[in-house]
Amino acid sequence: MRRLKESASQTAGPYVHIGCMPNYAGIPGVYGEDLGAGMITEETAGERISIVGTIHDGAGEPLTDAVIEIWQADAAGRYGVDASGFTGWGRQAADGASGLWRFDTIKPGPVVHPSGPEMAPHVTFWIVARGINLGLHTRMYFPEDTGLHAQDPVLAMIEDKSRVQTLIATQREDNMYRFNIYLQGPEETVFFDV
Repeated sequence: MRRLKESASQTAGPYVHIGCMPNYAGIPGVYGEDLGAGMITEETAGERISIVGTIHDGAGEPLTDAVIEIWQADAAGRYGVDASGFTGWGRQAADGASGLWRFDTIKPGPVVHPSGPEMAPHVTFWIVARGINLGLHTRMYFPEDTGLHAQDPVLAMIEDKSRVQTLIATQREDNMYRFNIYLQGPEETVFFDV
């Protein structure tokens, strides 16, 4: 019996920017603005914040070809499009030189979990880049919400409690949060199998 050889798995490669962010990739005219580039309008209710960070590979070097998407609740802890057009979804590319990315958004409110305690305010991240066969999922929590972290059902599932800290952003200045993501090593970020 003749057996077929396994084909190579595909990573995001250089084409994810062309397909998902054509303006960023230098291909104008597909969209007026790349989808997910702007998350808030003047009418969006809530505290304005910025989230910045870099994604580091196993050697500690920043990934300069990553695409990052975020999902979050609105200021009242609800998901979905609100009257201002806030969708709770954004997409950005890491800077090609430094690997830095940035989202301008609002701080989400606590989310009522359908089967139990409320979830602490958080932002969900999805990451693709070279060498990543399947998108990686993680979360970012806010440092000022430590009282809510203790009852968050997702944080409660993390067995090694010392690793919870990898999901907590640091506040650099008013309304600016830093969230660095580490793919491997001693500071490896907790990722979720979604």
